[in-house]
Amino acid sequence: MAVEYTWRGDFSNEEMNALHAEAFETRVYDESEWNWRDQVERHSLGWVIAREGEALLGFVNVPWDGLVHAWIQDTMVAERARRRGIGAELVARATRAARDAGCEWLHVDFEEHLRDFYLGACGFRPADAGVLEL
Repeated sequence: MAVEYTWRGDFSNEEMNALHAEAFETRVYDESEWNWRDQVERHSLGWVIAREGEALLGFVNVPWDGLVHAWIQDTMVAERARRRGIGAELVARATRAARDAGCEWLHVDFEEHLRDFYLGACGFRPADAGVLEL
């Protein structure tokens, strides 16, 4: 069965919270704690989902400033679907959608172990940035 990618595709909070827990090795939040639908509808230019049949395999969120800057956030691929290029395809589709919406910059921050993925497979270039842990 082929993987299907959808810009602003439909998903349930339950399946998104399960994918998030798997991808980031956290507990599974419930909808009252983390409502993905509300979050992306309010703050995002869009998102890309990957499905194989009914199964949610991947997701990437594209929050933005409403004009020229967008961000890649919460790139997630189910463990059973990793190493198939799904993450890179999610980011590629998000990149095209941000460009098509008129964004001039697409930002991403990541942990060191994801450096080769974002700088290699996804084509981002290194940039100076700062982060403050709250």
